[in-house]
Amino acid sequence: MGTQVTPPPEDGGIEAVDLRSALEERYLAYALSTITQRALPDARDGLKPVHRRLLYAMRLLRLDPGQAFKKSARVVGDVIGKYHPHGDQSVYDALVRLAQEFAQRWPLVEGQGNFGNVDGDNPAAMRYTEARLTEVARLLLEGIDEDAVDFRPTYDGSEDEPVVLPACFPNLLANGSQGIAVGMATSIPPHNAAELLDAAVHLIENPSAGTDDILQFVPGPDFPTGGIVVEPAPSIAESYRTGRGGFRVRARWEKEDTGRGTWVAVVTEIPWLVPKARLVEQLAALVIERKLPILADVRDESAEDIRIVLEPRARNVDPDLLMESLFKLTDLETRISLNMNMLVKGRVPQVLGLAPALREWLDHRREVVVRRASFRLAAIERRLEVLGGLLIAFLNLDEVIRIVREEEDPKAELIRRYELTDLQAEAILNIRLRALARLEEIAIRKEHGELLEEKGGIEALLGSEARQWTRVKREIAELRKTFSGETGLGRRRSSFSEAPDRSAVDLAEAMVEREPITVVVSEKGWIRALKGHVQDLGGLTFKADDQLKAAFFSETTAKIIVVGDKGHAFTLDASKLPGGRGQGEPIRLLADLVEGSDIALVFPHKPGAKRLLVASDGRGFVVAEADMLASTRKGRTVMNVDAANHVKAAALVEGDHVAIVGENRKLLVFPISQVAEMGRGRGVRLQRYKDGGVSDVKTFDMAAGLTWLDSSNRTWTLREDELRDWRGNRADAGRLAPPKFPRTNRFAP
Repeated sequence: MGTQVTPPPEDGGIEAVDLRSALEERYLAYALSTITQRALPDARDGLKPVHRRLLYAMRLLRLDPGQAFKKSARVVGDVIGKYHPHGDQSVYDALVRLAQEFAQRWPLVEGQGNFGNVDGDNPAAMRYTEARLTEVARLLLEGIDEDAVDFRPTYDGSEDEPVVLPACFPNLLANGSQGIAVGMATSIPPHNAAELLDAAVHLIENPSAGTDDILQFVPGPDFPTGGIVVEPAPSIAESYRTGRGGFRVRARWEKEDTGRGTWVAVVTEIPWLVPKARLVEQLAALVIERKLPILADVRDESAEDIRIVLEPRARNVDPDLLMESLFKLTDLETRISLNMNMLVKGRVPQVLGLAPALREWLDHRREVVVRRASFRLAAIERRLEVLGGLLIAFLNLDEVIRIVREEEDPKAELIRRYELTDLQAEAILNIRLRALARLEEIAIRKEHGELLEEKGGIEALLGSEARQWTRVKREIAELRKTFSGETGLGRRRSSFSEAPDRSAVDLAEAMVEREPITVVVSEKGWIRALKGHVQDLGGLTFKADDQLKAAFFSETTAKIIVVGDKGHAFTLDASKLPGGRGQGEPIRLLADLVEGSDIALVFPHKPGAKRLLVASDGRGFVVAEADMLASTRKGRTVMNVDAANHVKAAALVEGDHVAIVGENRKLLVFPISQVAEMGRGRGVRLQRYKDGGVSDVKTFDMAAGLTWLDSSNRTWTLREDELRDWRGNRADAGRLAPPKFPRTNRFAP
């Protein structure tokens, strides 16, 4: 039986929709929802919607500081039932994070039970744990019943929820935030509250102050797990200025003597967001796999405080060298990224610097002060209206009593007789007999006078922006006393230091035994390392149609730089090169060369050295070898070359002049100061050609003269006065080389 096809309706109820337009519209709606309703924090209170709903629901459950705890499941149930239509586990995870002292610098939830630990263990189920608000959370909610913020309907319209919290505490910068949205992310580390409040006061007193000005108050992040920030101060300043960057954070350690000249290194603080269990596993793997010969043992002796013991292989091991090696190989040193992407005014995602972000919180605080003052003013005016009616009643007490006893509609009669408002008449009718005493009239007159005085102060506040900022400043000053650096609550946990300047060779020596080798590279791109410094390479064998391309002396601790002809540089560890018994391995197996690219140059890395990188079309620049080192197999782009050209040479910079010879046999000499130095680029024109390109290039000291070797290995030298015919400026064409210059157009065979 065939499948029945339902015919389309004939009433024209079909609407043609372009698939691409529909997908774009729906994906944009999803992206906006993720950005504004899930992943990015609000610049004013530093909270994402799920965190804001958690705190508000806990407040309605009367889980204030000092009150009894309630089950986390009760809190999660209220949140997902009233405000947050998402999975209960995601809401509980958010609640747990707000309670973790090792994740939050200033926890907003006080937990009772197993809320996880710094090892990375999971918390207990929500039916076992209990929670209540902390004092910091109370500060975020303070004034929410005084019309301090706007409310909006919940997802089903049955309840109202706050759009933002009043936030008496600078939560965004104090606790930080992490999140990944669609096409954007945020990563804000925590900071010290006392420093932020000092910076806020400075911003109020100096509205035009920028990020550079407030860095004197906020030197950097303050992590809940402590640690040492080793990022240079200029880099920190630039990160805070732009809102993008990062911080290198190291574990805190100390050398502990164990007697008879022996010692151990003890780690007492680890970087933020690094699970201790994973860190110990990394350290143990180094011992088991013998990747760090100078480390003998690792022990985790942590209880409530962190204590990781690192035992060296021998007593004469340098403690700093051991730790520098571990910082490089493990998460004892990590990089905490900074991406201050936040919702400005709750709507627009924007990356702000430190000062503008703090200004957003201050502007919000001023708005809260104004709204709370307006709310109080309205309450005072209502009370004054009531008191005015009560005073009229006391002045005409007998007549008022008569009207209440005899009139059919006493309320209407009171309003007509004494020109009262409905509120005043209702208050008179609701007055109790005991309130008719003479003392009660005196109390009403006193309250009336006090409220009039308070009303005048509030009206003065609302009419003056300067008074409003003074009120904000006074509130911040009171808050500053609570989070003072002298108290345990406000004391800074992370410190600042400069990382020791140790070369990569030192660290390599800690991991590899230093031995001399001879690196051999073939024309087909095969590489091997012979033990020792081999002078005679005549006995080497190669595969068919292959031959020697380059050979040089090095050591097992060195780095080998490989440059592809399309401008990519790769780094090989000399200790990991294949041995010299066979014919080696293709470099393509050790580095991910770009498709269609060949090996152009191979040479050992010399710390501090520079190279003159030249393309076949005669363009080039000076680059530091350190900028050519790559940390991954994919390498890094150093020189930009088009499809018609390729990398030709990388001459070691050893002098003050450049000698370049083209395929047209023209030689040009010019000062190396005319060549730009950069980390990556296309370079500048070194020599001009009508046809062909570069043949060879070298650098030399003009005082010593230009030397070259001929095919018989004889050395020829042209002194400074003999080079005058070939000296010129960069981008000149040059002149024909001297008669004794090799026919190969190269400075060495």
